[in-house]
Amino acid sequence: MSEVTENSRMNDPVEIFLRVACAALAGIFLGLNRWLHHKSAGVKTHALVAIGSAAAVMIVLPGNGLEVQVTASLEASSRVVQGILAGIGFLGAGVIIHNARGKRIQGLTTAASIWATTVLGAAFGRGLFIMPLIALAAIGLSLLIGNWLEQKIGKLMVHDAENFDEEDRP
Repeated sequence: MSEVTENSRMNDPVEIFLRVACAALAGIFLGLNRWLHHKSAGVKTHALVAIGSAAAVMIVLPGNGLEVQVTASLEASSRVVQGILAGIGFLGAGVIIHNARGKRIQGLTTAASIWATTVLGAAFGRGLFIMPLIALAAIGLSLLIGNWLEQKIGKLMVHDAENFDEEDRP
């Protein structure tokens, strides 16, 4: 895409709204799943992560009001995404705890969903739509059927799935 085209897209309020709205909806969708499962990071956290990621990526894109070259912008965008993905680990680490019995770790799925939400937000912020929507569907499906699938496979393998769930409870 040429610099002129990218510049005009990033100065278009409708384009900006569309990118931020898609990121927010992805965060809301994933956060709703975590909230429904009574996890520590829910709708607001996931939505904020997605919106923040989208905004951070859009800041360094051509057309943000600064005169930058496309090449420099791609390099800056890459650095921003790397920083976001590394930094989000601190937020994810905050939701990971040891079970009171010390046998299990809780919050890994929520931490992973926060990380995935960050990636989706960055993708929407970059102006991609198809890839993050497909990824969102795959992530949503994984979250929706993951527990059911683990229980079914656990029973087939004579794994005591009920004790597994009990240990995971705080």
